[in-house]
Amino acid sequence: MDSRLQPLAEVYPERLQGSRRAGMTVTLTNMVQSMRIAGYAAVFDVPDRGGDIVRRGAFAGVSEARVPLLWQHDPRRTIGVIEHLSEDARGLRMIARLDGTQIIPGHGLSFGYRVRAATHRTYRELEALELIEVSLVKEPMQPLAVVHAVEP
Repeated sequence: MDSRLQPLAEVYPERLQGSRRAGMTVTLTNMVQSMRIAGYAAVFDVPDRGGDIVRRGAFAGVSEARVPLLWQHDPRRTIGVIEHLSEDARGLRMIARLDGTQIIPGHGLSFGYRVRAATHRTYRELEALELIEVSLVKEPMQPLAVVHAVEP
């Protein structure tokens, strides 16, 4: 088994096999050679578990060419290539190609960043960010940041 699959094998069989997450029934399948995923690494205007709110425009000028796709924010575990990354009305949308890694709809997404501008009110409102990386994660800080589509 590819070492990058071990975390999924440890976490998901008992939690997700035939269960519901994010309103979808999910089923684990056999490993594939390559697959594409789409989802939101960030969702605008919704507080996350850490008390941050990402505002529209926070990722202005972001380019997928400089952003790695990692497993659990670990820079030693690059698991694919980001093909498209842009802001839309909902958040930071990404499309990526994974090689030899099995992902299902509902899997968490997250991002690493440096704050360039923020306002501190009830929540920390992130207004300008430098995007460092996007990660597939077990438990995203923003529960709405998930993989929405998977294709072989």
